[in-house]
Amino acid sequence: MHTISDYQGYFLEYLSKKTITKEPKNLYEPISYILNLGGKRLRPTLVLMTSEIFGGTYKDALDAALAIEVFHNFSLIHDDIMDDAPLRRGKETVHEKWDINTGILSGDAMLINAYQLFENYEGDTFKELAKLFTKTAIEVCEGQQYDIDFETRDDVTIPEYIKMIEYKTAVLVGAAMQMGAIVAGVSKDNKSSIYDFGRLLGLAFQLQDDYLDAFGDPETFGKQVGGDIIENKKTILYLKALEFASKDEQKQLKGLFSLNPDDPSEKISTVKHLFETTGAKDKTRLEIEKYTKEAFDVLDGLSITDDKKSILKLFGSSLMNRSV
Repeated sequence: MHTISDYQGYFLEYLSKKTITKEPKNLYEPISYILNLGGKRLRPTLVLMTSEIFGGTYKDALDAALAIEVFHNFSLIHDDIMDDAPLRRGKETVHEKWDINTGILSGDAMLINAYQLFENYEGDTFKELAKLFTKTAIEVCEGQQYDIDFETRDDVTIPEYIKMIEYKTAVLVGAAMQMGAIVAGVSKDNKSSIYDFGRLLGLAFQLQDDYLDAFGDPETFGKQVGGDIIENKKTILYLKALEFASKDEQKQLKGLFSLNPDDPSEKISTVKHLFETTGAKDKTRLEIEKYTKEAFDVLDGLSITDDKKSILKLFGSSLMNRSV
């Protein structure tokens, strides 16, 4: 087994070799641009690591890893267009650097390129990878649509919110791990279990992201604390607060989430106070712990050695601690 940083390095080396430079340049340059903006390369790393966890080699999993990364970045291009976002990882978004039409077309090409990468696998492996990818891709689209719909709804339930983040975020983590297992050629039960491990860990990670947006350390979180509050995003904290708030507190919270003040500092402070007094802060922590425990419980059913289970558990803990 290699380290996480090793897998990241192997993937980046492979990515550099696979950069498309052909014409028309306004189709392919945006693809190279978004793929080289950086990031932790978590999803492709998971494909490589999981393949070796199950006795395969990372080299055999490189095309599947690249497919996951290409798809993920395709979704970012289109998300940025829908959000009219000016920046991605501190740099101009594709539609800002080029234009919206170029962003749409380059994103479309990336989706097709992701499918093409599976053609490097034979027979049943190709079929399994393509089938899983198709299922995951449509779920990510469904999750994005749920997220858009929720922006104009005042009756979103917590189960609906969990389903949204599962589809928008967690299924891609599960799919990355299952792809590694598929390449390694393991049993159906192991493929299913490692998918569930990734999916549950992805849910815990996204819920923690919601939590840290309000209560994280600005020095380590990596994003503006209070950003979700500024944007009036109805995250798990908001929904939990509404669930346990008094009628007056509900009215106050809904009122605050209809405002867009020039200076949001007082709004952030008041909303965070409501998250604490209603118990939403503590109850969100419990949700994070629940999904993390469920993920780790899945490891007990995997047909791998205890030392490899420990590697997966260590990775999960590192992910939740934001150290990978």
